[in-house]
Amino acid sequence: MTPLPYRVIAKRAETADTVTLTLSPVSAAIPEPEPGQFTMMYAFGIGEVPISVSRTRPVLEQTIRAVGAVTEALCGMEAGQVIGLRGPFGIGWDIDEARGRDLVLAAGGIGLAPLRPAVLRALSQRDAYGRIAVLVGTRTPDDLLFEEELGEWRARGAQVEVTVDRPGPGWAGHVGLITNLVGSADVDPSEAGAYLCGPEIMMRLTAQALVGRGMHAGRVRLSLERNMRCGIGWCGHCQLGSLLICRDGPVMPYEHAAALMTVKEL
Repeated sequence: MTPLPYRVIAKRAETADTVTLTLSPVSAAIPEPEPGQFTMMYAFGIGEVPISVSRTRPVLEQTIRAVGAVTEALCGMEAGQVIGLRGPFGIGWDIDEARGRDLVLAAGGIGLAPLRPAVLRALSQRDAYGRIAVLVGTRTPDDLLFEEELGEWRARGAQVEVTVDRPGPGWAGHVGLITNLVGSADVDPSEAGAYLCGPEIMMRLTAQALVGRGMHAGRVRLSLERNMRCGIGWCGHCQLGSLLICRDGPVMPYEHAAALMTVKEL
């Protein structure tokens, strides 16, 4: 429960309201997170928030969107300043379970940040997987995360497709919902695993589209988001039905989460 001090060693602006911080331990370090896990990031004197890890190695990176007092403070950090970290917490993507299969990784908006470590892990072990399709949906081209990396992922053998809700001048890519990209994923659905992160409605509809193409629901995993406070299942703020997302998630099979996601405001 005690945050460990981490120094910001680099800061990169991703969009107008989103930054990536590269962090280094001041003394003791938290265990290396698995792709899909999160930490509790503490802005001293303000508070802490759960933030998914966007890179696990060779450096620790976390990507933060400014949406409140704590996240605004974290986004305002500069190199040399110190924050607190607790964790890592939760269940990760476990893409090792999908070795030998095709992969679909579908992200909506900031959801690409928690999926980035899984993409990097799969590409670093390229021969262990079949075809890899990365599907990204975002509001506008200006809201796209890790834009420079997407070309690198393509060069390393991934199919990367991006769609936007509102195209800007010069945009020549896809326009519309991310579910429209599911049919273009160059994978064998019956032998693939899928990993989804984004708004709940995006994950629900994308999971339904994948299952509709023939993917087994038990091979579709998604990352749920709730108001996490303690990270260890004590406070109950992240309860979803009988689950505590910080303890039983955030990643879980779609077949377990499907019924819960259909209940409004659960």
